Amino acid sequence: MSRSTPLRDVHESLGATLTDFAGWLMPLRYGSESAEHNAVRQAAGLFDLSHMGEIFLTGPQAGQALDYALVGHLSALATGRARYTMIVNERGGVLDDLIVYRLDDDEFMVVANASNYEKVAKELIERSKAYDVLVEDRSDQYALIAVQGPRSQEILATLTDADLDGLKYYAGLPDLVDGRQALIARTGYTGEDGFELFVANQDAVPLWHALMAAGEPYGLKPAGLSSRDTLRLEAGMPLYGNELGVELTPFDAGLGRVVKFDKPGDFVGRSALEAVKDDPPRRRLVGLVARGRRVPRHGYPVTKDGAVVGEVTSGAPSQSLGRPIAMAYVDTGADAGLAVDIRGSHEPMDLVELPFYRRNNK
Repeated sequence: MSRSTPLRDVHESLGATLTDFAGWLMPLRYGSESAEHNAVRQAAGLFDLSHMGEIFLTGPQAGQALDYALVGHLSALATGRARYTMIVNERGGVLDDLIVYRLDDDEFMVVANASNYEKVAKELIERSKAYDVLVEDRSDQYALIAVQGPRSQEILATLTDADLDGLKYYAGLPDLVDGRQALIARTGYTGEDGFELFVANQDAVPLWHALMAAGEPYGLKPAGLSSRDTLRLEAGMPLYGNELGVELTPFDAGLGRVVKFDKPGDFVGRSALEAVKDDPPRRRLVGLVARGRRVPRHGYPVTKDGAVVGEVTSGAPSQSLGRPIAMAYVDTGADAGLAVDIRGSHEPMDLVELPFYRRNNK
């Protein structure tokens, strides 16, 4: 049986199409997914992300514990800042991609994907046993609401006195939003400016309504998982289970930069990752833009001269480009004459650098 977020009744009242996602009943769309996508690109969209996991590490060695448990150098993170990182197994395979927030000198919050956070929490507990740190999975205590888009700051500013102008990308600060305590994070998964608001469960519904009312003059729309997926795809952002997985290392995904070999001490997966960091990749993650109208989808073969040279990991129509797009792993050296086998028809594709879309002021 699917779990529900604190906002389920709100989604139903808005006529959302609900679907199971990672064991959660989530809004897929409220009406037109293209309208929701375009609202985020042109104005703002409001997302319920309460299915994500929040795991807290507290104690004098919290930073050192994360340095050992994850591939990043988290003890070097300044208070109030956030960092994208990964947790891997001993073979270097990606167990999940994460965002870590440093809330205080001795307190960190790890945000994990909905499908993985219970596994991530268990791994962090196990990997932290040698350190003076308390690891707590507090996912059931928090709701997460995101307002994303070029007008998101204007909307949020009507509900808070927090210094949004001074809040940098990948940073967070605790403050009141509509009179409710929140961690205001300048993070997101859409390629646009925006904020993610971590609040107590009981504050989710009133905060959602306050944001919707504040955003109405700015063109804010509620947005579901479908538009979130097309937005992140245009922004070239990986999705666990598509572009990332336990059979892939960060280097396979072109994200070797998140692995910090220069941090002090050992970390889980270090030996395996050091052994492959200088190897030329067998395949690389690329962007494909269709020349026609047919949409390449996850799992479709990528071909060159009729031979399979890769596989699509994510694909969808792009509202911003007006053509179907995809991310795919293709053999290194296969850089021209590519096609995607769509039900027996080899549809020609143009290979492009990621991301497909970049906002003007980024």
